[in-house]
Amino acid sequence: MDDKSYFWQGQITRLRPLSVDDTEEALRDRLDSPGRQMLQLGVELPTSADAMRARLAERADCRDVDGLILFTIENFDGQNVGGLSYHTRNRKDGNFSFGVRVTLPFRGRGYATDATRILLRYAFLERRYHKCNSACVENNIASMRLHLSLGFREEGRRRETIFYNGRYYDELLFGLTRDEFDANDAPHRLEWLQ
Repeated sequence: MDDKSYFWQGQITRLRPLSVDDTEEALRDRLDSPGRQMLQLGVELPTSADAMRARLAERADCRDVDGLILFTIENFDGQNVGGLSYHTRNRKDGNFSFGVRVTLPFRGRGYATDATRILLRYAFLERRYHKCNSACVENNIASMRLHLSLGFREEGRRRETIFYNGRYYDELLFGLTRDEFDANDAPHRLEWLQ
């Protein structure tokens, strides 16, 4: 499908529901221990294909499990290039968060930015959220660049909060209001609406 009017499609990616068919890619992604640590997922115990399939089945089809909705990011060749989470949704205060990961062979191609922009549009333009709160570990340069490119502002730092590889790291806090999103997304949204 390459329909530019489809809401869940950006300039180079589309979001689709997580599926049990993503098991092989999920198992392969777990082999990237440094990447998973950088995303604060830690070093996970080894798992089997059956256990991974069962875990994905629980979260498949955009099912909301404890406030977490998972998407698969695809490029226009239909390749699974990563995942996106939509979580920490607070309707009372109007804020939410997200997490994004791109698998190792596909990093550095703009997939994370494009896919995150799709989710931000959904949360701000369709769900009426006011602010997105996000964070990353201090040495995750790619995540810092992603946030800044999308218009996020650095709002603070939690010192020595994240532990991996035998030491503590600071967590950087980012925020994006609806007005800031609109200002940053306007040129891209015009392309999307055409």
